[in-house]
Amino acid sequence: MALHTLSESSLLALFGGTFDPIHYGHLRPVEQLAKETALDKVILLPNNVPPHRPQPQASARQRLKMVELAVKGNPLFYVDSRELEVDKPSYTIETLETLRKEHGAQRPLAFIIGQDSLLSLHTWHRWEELLSFCHLLVMARPGYADRLETPQLQHWYDKHRVCNPAELKERAEGMIYQANTPLLDISATEIRQRHGEGKSCADLLPAAVERYIDSQGLYRG
Repeated sequence: MALHTLSESSLLALFGGTFDPIHYGHLRPVEQLAKETALDKVILLPNNVPPHRPQPQASARQRLKMVELAVKGNPLFYVDSRELEVDKPSYTIETLETLRKEHGAQRPLAFIIGQDSLLSLHTWHRWEELLSFCHLLVMARPGYADRLETPQLQHWYDKHRVCNPAELKERAEGMIYQANTPLLDISATEIRQRHGEGKSCADLLPAAVERYIDSQGLYRG
């Protein structure tokens, strides 16, 4: 289903990341999240210059190709390369502003983050405005706290949290939903390290992505 054919009440979610490389720790929890919240489409947004993280080892072109290979034939996902086409930091709030204009004021939009990102959300650029453009869907991550850093931040979270995912389609933005997604302890760092040691990563990422990594000579140290 293409984006332009979705009904105005369809729940559209955005999932950004460096994807250096994309792996099952990204894909499988999002697929479970889609079932849990009745997501109609997930837009994958590879970041160009991530403001909070070290620079990627793979090029923008290579990371985009890996994302495309990872979700080829999966109708849940749509790949959006807009952040890779601008040579400046990828600020989530600016991408959300653009997407909100494109999809209209009534469309339920959501942004998917991990528990680790929720805990550091108050350090993001214009973070207080995020819920003016979208819902937040939070996925569990192994080993991270379940409460925010200060009582003020926890109050903000509690005020916006909903427990019934059906509510996400009743408004265009403004809610936080804590998803019951699987805890997969897989990291891109581990994958890069294993590739550097010549070890297989078949259990950690799609076969097409691993073949591409090998063909490009990526992550060999």
